[in-house]
Amino acid sequence: MDPVTQGALGAAVALTKARTQQVAGAALFGALGGMAPDLDVLIRSGTDSLLFLEYHRQFTHSLLFIPLGALLCSLVLSPLLGKRFELKFSSVYLFCLLGYATHGLLDACTTYGTLLFWPFSHERVAWNVLSIIDPLVTLPLLAGIFWTLRSKSSAAILLALAWFGSYLALATVQRDRAEAVALELAQARGHSPVRLEAKPSFANLLVFKTVYEANNRFYVDAVHVGFDARIYEGVSVTKLDVGRNLSWLDSESQQAKDIERFRWFSNDYLALDQQDANRVIDMRYSLLPNDINALWSIKLDPSAASDVHVAYQMHRGDSRAALPTLWAMIIGEDID
Repeated sequence: MDPVTQGALGAAVALTKARTQQVAGAALFGALGGMAPDLDVLIRSGTDSLLFLEYHRQFTHSLLFIPLGALLCSLVLSPLLGKRFELKFSSVYLFCLLGYATHGLLDACTTYGTLLFWPFSHERVAWNVLSIIDPLVTLPLLAGIFWTLRSKSSAAILLALAWFGSYLALATVQRDRAEAVALELAQARGHSPVRLEAKPSFANLLVFKTVYEANNRFYVDAVHVGFDARIYEGVSVTKLDVGRNLSWLDSESQQAKDIERFRWFSNDYLALDQQDANRVIDMRYSLLPNDINALWSIKLDPSAASDVHVAYQMHRGDSRAALPTLWAMIIGEDID
């Protein structure tokens, strides 16, 4: 999730254990603990652009790392701010711990993938129930925190957390509905999907991007799941086959190894860019949910030396042009 939501949830959970005189400190240390795991983005390399993908949402997001991560936060924050809020180290640690504990679990609710069980498993856990940004998650939490700080009463924060839990339950139902519609669509096309996933589109629980694999192709569609379901059919593309699609590539080269690293990161949702035969895209993300214009990719260079890494690229696209179409999908209207 975005840093604001991470901090808001961390603060909200910390506030449930705060006494009246501790609410300000609990909110602050809970928020900072809730955001701290994302400091892993600082792990980067000037020559290996995929290094940050390996370490983002890795050990700092592991359930096993929570006590240690909270301790590191407390060792830094307690000397700086503990006395100002009249909090002992044990209280600072408690609030940091509660905040830190929310981070990996909240990230796992999104579609990116989080190594919750590192180092015992390198599976990227993604429950696909929340968009990376969702105002209906963030704003109620912020409102609950604000009212708790103002009133010193726990009622508001408990209500905000109850809303959050209810919203997660609704999100799970919506994801399952979208997957069921996508499966019916696949079967109507005569396909038996090897795998199928539905992922919420930007900032809502009504329109999901569905991707399924069948016959070595990926099929991408958008599904609106309101009172009734509606399908916005998309496109399909051939699944990446390195031997066939990149026959020039030395299997022992660093670029070949980087493709496998990118495959792990993207859960093997890889295809060639339709406009660039040397670009490998992650099929899971696009501005429009029935599209395959990927938000990120890796760029290969046929002339590169065997020890040269691929280049990781971001593709933001024209979000202003895409938003009217997405809004039309959200309200269930026809699109061009």
